[in-house]
Amino acid sequence: MESLIVHSGEVFEHVFVNEPVDLHIVQEEGSLVRIHVLNLPKDLKDPKDFKDPKDIHNTITVEQVGTGCRTEIYGLAFLHGDESVTTETHVHHLVGGGSSDQLIKFVLDDHAKGAFLGDLKINPNAQQVEAHQTNRNILLSDDAQMRTRPQLEIYADDVQATHGASTGQLDESALFYMQQRGIGIQKARQLLVNAFMMDVIETISDENIKTNCLTFIERD
Repeated sequence: MESLIVHSGEVFEHVFVNEPVDLHIVQEEGSLVRIHVLNLPKDLKDPKDFKDPKDIHNTITVEQVGTGCRTEIYGLAFLHGDESVTTETHVHHLVGGGSSDQLIKFVLDDHAKGAFLGDLKINPNAQQVEAHQTNRNILLSDDAQMRTRPQLEIYADDVQATHGASTGQLDESALFYMQQRGIGIQKARQLLVNAFMMDVIETISDENIKTNCLTFIERD
């Protein structure tokens, strides 16, 4: 496990692409951590940077030990065949005045398997914390499998905390609506999946990686 301290007022931002992540971060006062974990097919613009995900397990642990910290964790996995990705997050608010957001999304096709294991903990003395954890998943195949286990442990009173998880298929009514307007079924499916992934991609600051992701999802 890689461990690092993000010192007071510092910013740590990194995008991990199709590589197992095992990371432990300690945040000091006023620091910002923004992490993206992308597990996408290799047929992107730059194949040397994007290789097929296969049996990847990502674990990210963040501890806020200073006040006024901000933590952002974004995950996006688009899996085919028998690919398998597990993303596990642990965000612990040890003191008050901090905030965290987690947005994890999976798109699973064929026999792919995904899993999200989320742990959000707010300690008794961590008052005035705002924390959100969201997991959304789309199954494109009857054989795809998704396992999700979001977990909140809140021991403080003056906090704002939410979590949510959903797994389903593409919106049939939206598909029907688009076909009624002359859009083929495959293109309609692609447009809906692209829209589903876009809010994660738009948060990427690295313009080269963002461009590669946009090239991937906008391909015909």
